Amino acid sequence: MSKHKMNYFSDEDVLHILIEEGRESECRELAPNITAELNERGELMGIEILNASEFIQNIVLEQAGLKDLKMAS
Repeated sequence: MSKHKMNYFSDEDVLHILIEEGRESECRELAPNITAELNERGELMGIEILNASEFIQNIVLEQAGLKDLKMAS
C-alpha cells in the first residue's frame, strides 16, 4: 500500500496530493482549480489544487459555519 504525500509550492500557491506513484495518463478537471490525475486504468493517482491557500481557507471557514467571515489580508 502506498503512502499519500502532499507537497505545497508556495511560490505558485499549488497543493499537490500524491495518492499513487506511477505514470500519469490523463487529467480531469473536477472543479475550477482542482485537477485529478489518472493512470492508464482511470485510477486516481493525484490531485492538484491551484490557489490552494484560498481553497483551504474557504473549506475551513465553511466547515466551521463561518462562511461569511472575512479574513485579514
